[in-house]
Amino acid sequence: MTVTGGIAMKKLPSIKRRNRIMIVLRYVILSSFAITMVVPLVWMFTVSLKANETIFVIPPDIVPREFNWSNYSIALKQMDFLRSFINTLLITVTCVIGQSLSCTLVAYGISRIKFPGRKIWFYAIIASMMLPGMIGTIPVFMFFSSLGWVNTFLPLIVPAFLGSPFYTFLLRQTFMGISRSFDEAARIDGAGHLTILFRILVPMIKPALMVIVIMATQASWNDYLNPLLYLHKKELWTLSIAIKAFTGQYSTSWNLFMAADFVYLLPILIVFIVLQRYFMSGLGSLNSTALK
Repeated sequence: MTVTGGIAMKKLPSIKRRNRIMIVLRYVILSSFAITMVVPLVWMFTVSLKANETIFVIPPDIVPREFNWSNYSIALKQMDFLRSFINTLLITVTCVIGQSLSCTLVAYGISRIKFPGRKIWFYAIIASMMLPGMIGTIPVFMFFSSLGWVNTFLPLIVPAFLGSPFYTFLLRQTFMGISRSFDEAARIDGAGHLTILFRILVPMIKPALMVIVIMATQASWNDYLNPLLYLHKKELWTLSIAIKAFTGQYSTSWNLFMAADFVYLLPILIVFIVLQRYFMSGLGSLNSTALK
């Protein structure tokens, strides 16, 4: 064995030891972040099972003294859960379809079709992302009110079909990372823009679309301001507004509030768990695409 070979053999155990230490540190750091995110959910669940007068005892009870499962049935009945859930689901599904369709069409246009002013439109979309969303709240409300759309779902659904600058930017970047040879080959076979988009490119950007679906679902499901502005009738309330019924001017039923809030979070958790694989691969593909 040569001298260099012996030195290399001596270095191998130290390298393996260093790799083990790095792996342990990585898991420790990730676990600490995971705990900080799980603890609020655990606390919410435990509070939802307590009696209201035992929530603020000192020292606090991590495990409830009595498991009041009836809090969930009382909370769901009090907030008219089924009707609010159907309203929220209808708005969310429609908004996700509208955002996905409109942003895909716009992103395809500014990334694959050459027309005068294409870059200007793209920079205008980027610039609109810098404007606070609250700027247009009053004029948009006045516009929808003049159309007679108050106490309807239209002010919550129609804007979704007009696209989102951020989602359009993400999809545009994904399209820019796909070779134009696919378009040219399909065009030789007589395919038009819609055929190229929906039969060739959309299957290739499925992970990025799943990112849009998850983000749009969360944004629409958790929307509080717009339903508060436009939905004044109780039968039109979404879950985010219906949960507010548990908070009063002088007292709040925190156990019922937490029970309703825990049920309110479950659909979002289920959507993320089901689409998590696409979400992570979509973020990876977006990170690998350079700004063009």
